[in-house]
Amino acid sequence: MPQAAFFVLTALADQPRHGYGILREVEELSGGTVQLRVGTLYGVLDRLTADGLIVLDREEVRQGRLRRYYRLTDEGVRALDAEATRMAAGADAARERIAEGRPASADATAADPAGPAQPTRPGAGPGLAGGLA
Repeated sequence: MPQAAFFVLTALADQPRHGYGILREVEELSGGTVQLRVGTLYGVLDRLTADGLIVLDREEVRQGRLRRYYRLTDEGVRALDAEATRMAAGADAARERIAEGRPASADATAADPAGPAQPTRPGAGPGLAGGLA
């Protein structure tokens, strides 16, 4: 699920909202990392409506302007819950991997106290006296 769709569904999880309210809520929920433009928002809303994840809740006129309020459907709640579960599982896997202390391949040689592995070739290695030939 695209990040914009995830945050739009999340913005609608607690109550119906109109377009501008969704924009503000998405920005707040994402800590400012997702700032949708109006055209992008309505494209997302159209797709989520076509997918049956949201529906038009009501329309009202405020200060001479029409406001359309959208709300989640039961299918939208299930899709949001499934995506949140998937994302949490991915975050858990990342945290576990970090906790294991798996060094990146470039860091592996730096972390080895013996230093980087030397390439092997015939005749390269300790000589008879234990020194390098």
